[in-house]
Amino acid sequence: MKVVCGDVQLVNSNAVKADIVPNEEGENTESGVASTNSDTSNTDDYFSATRLERETMYSQMLATYQKMVDSTEITNEQKAIAIQEINHITNLKNAIMIAENLIKNKNLEDVVILVSNNTASVIVKTSNLSADQIAQVQNIVCRELDIKSENINISQK
Repeated sequence: MKVVCGDVQLVNSNAVKADIVPNEEGENTESGVASTNSDTSNTDDYFSATRLERETMYSQMLATYQKMVDSTEITNEQKAIAIQEINHITNLKNAIMIAENLIKNKNLEDVVILVSNNTASVIVKTSNLSADQIAQVQNIVCRELDIKSENINISQK
């Protein structure tokens, strides 16, 4: 399902069922096909795992920039750039957290926001997003992350 509301696109992830095949012992097991079934535990795991991966990535980036700041082998100009990047990442992390919490307060169960190059991908845990909810999510992301509406992709999982 694809719904366009203003400049924001809603993209639905279609469920892909894994093939069930018997193993050598004759027991049914899932084949190597990835499953994106809308099972609650899988969906919860997706949101938790994605948030953890995002936080790990930001932590690694912050650690790298902090090493640059602490280094005696780089110039003061390079240190200043590293400090700017640390501030940028910290502000981005805070803005994402605020936006996610505001979106959850709109009666949506869960959400994860991924930001890259002034583009935001917003994945909402719901079976159906109304046009009003899409507009609310878009408004929050635009305001909190300072991202243009045409650069926001909203999908549901």
